[in-house]
Amino acid sequence: MSPDILFIAVAIPAVLLTGLSKGGFGGGMGMLATPLLAITTSPIRAAAIMLPILVLMDIVALISYRGRVNWHVIWQMIPGALVGIGIGWATALYVDENVFRIMVGLIAVIFAVNQFVADRLNRAAARESLVRANFWSTIAGYTSFVAHAGGPPFNAYALPLKLDKLIFAGTSVVFFAIVNAVKLVPYLALGQFSSENLHISALLMPVAIIGVLFGVWAVHRVSQAIFYNITYAAMLVIGIKLLYDGIIVLA
Repeated sequence: MSPDILFIAVAIPAVLLTGLSKGGFGGGMGMLATPLLAITTSPIRAAAIMLPILVLMDIVALISYRGRVNWHVIWQMIPGALVGIGIGWATALYVDENVFRIMVGLIAVIFAVNQFVADRLNRAAARESLVRANFWSTIAGYTSFVAHAGGPPFNAYALPLKLDKLIFAGTSVVFFAIVNAVKLVPYLALGQFSSENLHISALLMPVAIIGVLFGVWAVHRVSQAIFYNITYAAMLVIGIKLLYDGIIVLA
């Protein structure tokens, strides 16, 4: 099996998981895509191949969730996200990917456990806060730039607001659609869009569309409580996976 065929074989389930997440289902399962793809190629190449696919997914998801978005949360979070992207661009050549994985993994695990317990104690929904929004969105912009892993920081701010599941999903879709569109510029400047990478991205795009539509379908058919429990569980699994990947290399 040639390297590119092996890559595509691994990429199909990775892109399907990302599509589910982009469709609003699974609490950022798309974060697993880049680590999966990195099994057969470099993390930088994996991230570059995924970005055009993410942009296509964003378009499909935006159409599916039109009118279902909390714009106040978006306007609170976008400035910080742009700062985070800028920091990611400036430090792209110096980032220790394993330290980054540990950082994001800790955020995901701690947040998922804390929010699961909070729901069992029936804590009230958190209030919107510009300070918290900018803090978490800056981290989301940075981690999204480095490895398309902005889900846990975004969720750390948005999930405690206890939005309706469709509004939460739509707000997440709009936020990351803007973030991914902005990321195209620095990725292009860093020379990551080779013709070979774009060709592989194009081959995977039909899979991406199927994944997004299935994610939208799933969100509409599960209860609010089950939706959030799946989201917390996915974040916990993702966090443990990232912690393991980072620690095993640095140990």
